[in-house]
Amino acid sequence: MPVMTIIEILQHCPLFARVEGASLARIVQMGRVVRFRKGQIIFHEGDPCPGMFVVGLGSVRIFKSGPTGKEVVLHFVGPGQTFAEVAAIAGFALPASAEAMAPTTCALIPAESFRKALREDHSLCLGLLQGMAGWVRTLVGLLEDIVLRDALSRLARFLLELPADPESRVTLPALRRHVASRLNLTSETLSRCMRRLEESGLIHSSSARCVRLLDREGLRQIADQMTPRF
Repeated sequence: MPVMTIIEILQHCPLFARVEGASLARIVQMGRVVRFRKGQIIFHEGDPCPGMFVVGLGSVRIFKSGPTGKEVVLHFVGPGQTFAEVAAIAGFALPASAEAMAPTTCALIPAESFRKALREDHSLCLGLLQGMAGWVRTLVGLLEDIVLRDALSRLARFLLELPADPESRVTLPALRRHVASRLNLTSETLSRCMRRLEESGLIHSSSARCVRLLDREGLRQIADQMTPRF
């Protein structure tokens, strides 16, 4: 796994895009690099929050477990994104669990030192508030997906938001059952929607994780559809 420094990780994080100078230097000084193997549980729901994590390499699955053991994926976190930030700032227990889906490198900003910096550094607070506006917009998008979009629209939008190579191939960030959970679908519904998109000539699945987007405009029209289909 490539070696990354704290500053390299933070420089690619939108949350810290407006944090500069002495404020950024203070965060860099207090942080440390942590690494996790694929499948490693980073923390469990209810644990004390060790701090805010910023992903430099790899990917993380954030999920909650119900009383019966059923897991619900809340979101996937990739390079440049953060997790456990709200718990670190507010000082409460972790509201969900986190698992590394691939070998993952993060910057960890310790919670106590981070809160002390927020109390003392006005410029840091302003910079982070501006950066967190983007995260709020992401949460609104997730809520919109669940409330307003049907299964097919959710899947189309999800595929369009994945990074694609020059041949329009995307890689699902997790197992299909985890993707289904993230989209608030059953695995059977996800499979049915994938088949419908393939039969319509919009995508081609070359493997369980690799999908080629054949018609982005057609997918965009489905993604923008707010009327229930199922």
